[in-house]
Amino acid sequence: MRVEEFDFHLPEELIAQHPLEERTASRLMTLNKRTGEIGHHRFSDLLDFLQPGDALILNNTRVLPARLYGVKSDTGAKVEFLLLKELEPNVWEVLVRPGKKLRIGAQVTFGDGLLTAEVLEKTEEGGRIVRFSFEGIFYEILDQLGQMPLPPYITEQLEDQERYQTVFSKHRGSAAAPTAGLHFTEDLLKQIEAKGIKIGFVTLHVGLGTFRPVSAETLDEHKMHAEWYHLPQETADLINATKAGGHRVVAVGTTACRTLETAGQKEGDLREASGWTDIFIYPGVEFKVVDALITNFHLPKSSLVMLVSALAGRESVLHAYAEAVREEYRFFSFGDAMFIY
Repeated sequence: MRVEEFDFHLPEELIAQHPLEERTASRLMTLNKRTGEIGHHRFSDLLDFLQPGDALILNNTRVLPARLYGVKSDTGAKVEFLLLKELEPNVWEVLVRPGKKLRIGAQVTFGDGLLTAEVLEKTEEGGRIVRFSFEGIFYEILDQLGQMPLPPYITEQLEDQERYQTVFSKHRGSAAAPTAGLHFTEDLLKQIEAKGIKIGFVTLHVGLGTFRPVSAETLDEHKMHAEWYHLPQETADLINATKAGGHRVVAVGTTACRTLETAGQKEGDLREASGWTDIFIYPGVEFKVVDALITNFHLPKSSLVMLVSALAGRESVLHAYAEAVREEYRFFSFGDAMFIY
């Protein structure tokens, strides 16, 4: 299939620039993957579409305040770092801007010396490998100096950084939020459990590759970025029991979906697993674990649109997206949600 087959018209003004005051106040489009039937609701209505016995699987990753602003120690020139992943203690892969003049051996200072970095090497994709030096606890310094790494499509500043975290975030390591989870409140989760729906957690640390458009012309030429995941045994047991009982596994977000489908590639029941996944889910790929999906509205020609098309069919998804544009749904990280069932 060609990447162009997943293109659609998206007016720029429909890309949400800020979260709504109430997390559950977002709109919710429902899409029946068998019939293509579309419904329009509020996210707070989600409870009506979940059934006792379902398992709701959430990604409990926590976003790092991964954007750092510093200066070159020798010239005072301004430098921006974006932390991608920790390779070993205090050694990180980062994106830098401007990057061309940041040579191996260069020193960068952040927060008047609270944090310094030395460039160790360049990466194939134009980033840098750096070693940080500091006194104290790195993540406490990062909380003090860092800013949330909002996607490039969001141009407004975020007043409350916790609004780019889910209420169930736990394990820090993401460069981006698992945004489908942003709609949930602790109260809604309690109501879901009270209805007889089981809740389980996985961890997938979202990489910045999630924002990058697919640059290849055909799907089989595209190489997904790798992201670290963990499926706990407790969640594996929950899913196995849900499947055995004839109930649905509902993934919250494409990241939870990719985690479950990565683990589901192995034969037999699910069991605890962790590692790096570069699974690419697109039409023709068979789902092994996920029966239904809660997700936001994604950008044209993105791997995320391809994933939801694999679950509900490309034509149905593009029809639903065209209706979302007509109805002025809010797109992307702070936007509205879709429930594919």
